[in-house]
This record gives sequence, C-alpha cells and structure tokens, in this order.
Amino acid sequence: MATTETTTERGLIALPESAARALIAFGAIATIASTFMSWTYTSEFPGDLTYYGSPAGLQILALVAGALTLLYALTLWNVRGLNWLNPAGATQPVVLAATSAFAVSWFSAIAIAVDLKGLVALDPGAYVAAVGSLIALLGTLALPKPGDTFKDYVTKPDLIPPAAKMAGWGERLVITGATAFALIVFTYGIGVDPDASETFLGYLLLVVFGTWALLTAGLFDRFAQLNARHKGFATTMAFLAAAVFPFVESNEHNANLGVNILVVGTVALGLNIVVGLTGLLDLGYVAFLGVGAYAAALVSGSEFSRFAGVQFPFWAAMLTGMAASLVFGVLIGAPTLRLRGDYLAIVTLGFGEIFRIAVNNMDGVSGPNITNGPNGISMIPDLDILGFNFGAAHAIGGITLGRFANYFLLMLLITGLVVVVFNRAADSRIGRSWIAIREDETAATAMGINGFRVKLIAFALGASLAGLAGTVSAHVGYSVNPAPYQFAGSVPPNSAFLLAAVVLGGMGTVNGPILGATLLYLLPEKLSFLKEYELLAFGIALVILMRFRPEGIIANRRNQLEFHESDDSDKTVHIPEQGLPDSTVGVTKAGA
Repeated sequence: MATTETTTERGLIALPESAARALIAFGAIATIASTFMSWTYTSEFPGDLTYYGSPAGLQILALVAGALTLLYALTLWNVRGLNWLNPAGATQPVVLAATSAFAVSWFSAIAIAVDLKGLVALDPGAYVAAVGSLIALLGTLALPKPGDTFKDYVTKPDLIPPAAKMAGWGERLVITGATAFALIVFTYGIGVDPDASETFLGYLLLVVFGTWALLTAGLFDRFAQLNARHKGFATTMAFLAAAVFPFVESNEHNANLGVNILVVGTVALGLNIVVGLTGLLDLGYVAFLGVGAYAAALVSGSEFSRFAGVQFPFWAAMLTGMAASLVFGVLIGAPTLRLRGDYLAIVTLGFGEIFRIAVNNMDGVSGPNITNGPNGISMIPDLDILGFNFGAAHAIGGITLGRFANYFLLMLLITGLVVVVFNRAADSRIGRSWIAIREDETAATAMGINGFRVKLIAFALGASLAGLAGTVSAHVGYSVNPAPYQFAGSVPPNSAFLLAAVVLGGMGTVNGPILGATLLYLLPEKLSFLKEYELLAFGIALVILMRFRPEGIIANRRNQLEFHESDDSDKTVHIPEQGLPDSTVGVTKAGA
C-alpha cells in the first residue's frame, strides 16, 4: 500500500515558530482586554460601547473572537485539555480564528469612525482592539502551513486522528453542550435589534470565520460521528433546545420569525423528499403549501369562507389540508412524472403558476366563488385545542408566552412529526428505491423498481407534508391570499426560496433544509438596511458558498463525495486499517 507524506510550506512572514505563537497569544489577550475598555465617547453608536469593565454589542463579539483565537493559539503548545479543540494540530483554524477577531475589531473601528464622523470618535479600547487583532493575524502568517490550496481549506478539513474513546455519558454530554452552544448563538443573532445593523454585521463576520475555523479543525466531522452514534439522543436534544427558545426569547416579533422558519423548514423537508432523495426538480412546490392553507381556511370558521358555517376542529382541518394537497399531488404527478429533467421542471413550474392564477380568479366574477379571489380568506380564528387558546397569552413557569410563541411550540411538534416521517421513509425500502431512481433511473428500472410508482409516492408524500404545514400557516397569518404562492418573489415562501433552502442546507439530509430555511428567512430580515443592495449581497454570498461547498452546509456524505470526486484524484485518502481502529494510514487514491 503506497503512502504519501504531507508537505509543509514556510509562512508568509519569516519568523521563528515560537515567536509567531507568542505574537498570536499576545494579540488575542490584547483583543480580549480591549473589550473591557471604552471604544467610543458617545452612546449614539449601537450597543453603547462607552463603559469600562462592561462589554456590550460589538465588544462582546470581539471578546468571543479573541477568546477563540487564544484557545487555538494554546493548542499549538499542546496545552493539556485543549487537544479536542484542534485534534490535528492544524494551523488553518488558528488563522481563521485570528481573522475573525481582526474582522470584527477593524469593522467595529471603521463603523464607529464612519457613523460618528471621524477617528476622533474612537476611544483607546478601539485602538487596542485593532492593533491587538492585527498583531495576532500577523503572527498566524508566520506559521508553517500545509501545502494545500485555498479551496481545500474550505472543502476538506485536515486529516483528523481518531478521537479518544469516551464513555457513552461523556459523548451525550458533548452533544448536549454543542446543542446549548448552538441555541445561544442562534438566540443572540435573532435577538439583535434590526436597527443595530453594525452589530448584526459583526455577528455575521464572527459566525462565518468562527464556523470556518471549527470546520477546518475537524470538529464538525467529530460531532457528526457522535450524532450518528447517538442519533435519537441528538435529535431529542435539538428539539428540546428549540422548545426552550420561546422561553429565553420573549420578543413576539422574533417568535413570529421562529414560527415562519419552522413552517418553511417543514415544507422544505417535504420538498427534500422530491428533490434530495428522488432527484426530481419541482419548481412549483409552493402550490402544495397553498392548497393545504386554502383547504384549512375554508373549513376553519372564517366568515369570509365560502363555507362560513363550517368550523372543523384542528385535527380535522389538518387532515383536510393534507388530503387536499395529497390529491393535488397525485393529480399533477400522475400525468407528468413520466417526464424527466428539464421537461418535468417546466411542467411543475406551470402547475405552480396555474394554482396561483386559479385561486386569484375564483372570486365569483372571473370564476366560481370559492377562494374570494385576490382578497383571499381573512379573519381565520385562532386555534383552540383542548381548551388551550393559541391566540391568548399564557404564563408557564413564571414566563408569559404570547400568541406566536404558542404557535411556535405547536409548529415544533409538527416539524418533529415530519422529521420522523422523513427518517422512516428514507430508511425504508421505498426510500432506497428513491435514491436508486435519483442515481440512475434507467438502471433502477432494469433492476425491477417501478420508477413511475416510486416517484408518484414521493410526489404525493412531499405534497401532503407541505399541506400539513399550510394548515398551521393559515391560522398563524390570520388569512391566506394568492400573493405568496409564486415561483419567485421578495417575500417568502415561494418555490425558488424553498428550493434554495434545500440546496443551500444540504440535499438528502434532515437538518440541512431546516438550516437553509433559517438562514434564508433570517438574513433578509436582518439585512433590510441594505435596501436595494440586499439581493446583490445575498446573491454574492450564495455564489461563494456554492463555489466552495456545493454539497450544502450540512452535506449528505454521498453528495459530498460526488461533488469533490475530481478534487480527490491526486489527494491523500486516509483509510483505517482493519483491526487497528485507533490508527490511520495515508494512501493515494491509486494505491487504495
């Protein structure tokens, strides 16, 4: 078995490695210390950075970035207890952590100078942060680095030695800690005041470079392995963390964001069955969400409904919405699923537009009076399940949950149900048939799989899950109207938005579409200050991500190997030796 050796290059700055490490540590400590000093003389800048000894706003972000830089700098000295943070002893995480501190500190200083009209607005703390972070970054440039390309730093983490064996309770504790950390990061980001655009941009810089550092250190790979070994526990912890969100975030606007994210994430999971597992490009999927929403609105007691005297209980309205979407999925899929590729995409795009135009014309003038035309069905009453009124505030454990918090918890239960359905379906025989169809429909048909029947089941199941989410969205928004149910638009949900959530998050995965929906819904909300440049900035970010991680943020292993197959042709592949679980052997692809 042929082996290869990892080559290293000298750093960009000619300094002894010990001196480089010292510079990084010194710069990180200076950055941390600066956050306990005043950065500006006036409280007009968002966050009020005028106090000594009390970090706030951007100072908190710089403090976290500086601490991350210091921790990774200490891993280069093999400090006991920190090897888990950088198991391969790589230099890339140190560089990226220092870059996060530099980006946050310098962005803060520039933002203060621009907003307050000059460098005179900067207090000593801002200068200390800028100089300290610069020193740390210069120190990282003197570190030796592996002879890989920039793209490899993004798409492939360093070769990670196997993790030390841990007890089961220890691994569950790690999963719990990581979940709690993710909840804190998300809650902080969604809680940033929309008017404090500088703080949110600093938050984005820290999250991007910090996540990149953890990725290149191999922590995401190790966490994925822990999740695989304790899949049920990890899923439970994720939903518990989500359930805690309305209790730690009392703002009703943010709770509304959370509800909408779960609705879109649930619909994206249904689309993931069609696109991610079966490989069918559906460009009109948002219509199934609309069918479910309209069906539920018609039977939920609205005085503007065609059936105003009918008010089903929620479970019956939910089944009605699911059944209506299921029927439409079968009616549309039966004549069209014999098509493939672009032809299927065009037909589904047409179906989405036909649905929107049809409900827009069913107003009693241009067509039958069913949907009330462009005015839609309004004044849909709030849900009342077993005496629990979702429209009223409720005190639980001394914490008051408002209307949107109530719907958030309900939607979380429905999302959990959809996740269970997705996992069971993907792991079943029909799920393996979907994957076979996605990989090669001709070969799958030759092996005895009824391609049409399998695709129709995927189409119908995905449509019914979208209809399920639509029943809740109708009650959350008080009304339904044709405007949102189009292929593309500035206001989600729409078909392009849902497809982007699946592709961005990671096709064929459970967490990917939910993460993609979260990012696509949250970022435009927080980047509204960019106004006409919002879509430009968002598009650039998507292009960069697709360039360096086309398989999505949370990658399906098969898709990841396919996307980077050409990159592996001359790279080192590490394969565990049989019988030696704690060792790895580097082999070339040809040698393997």
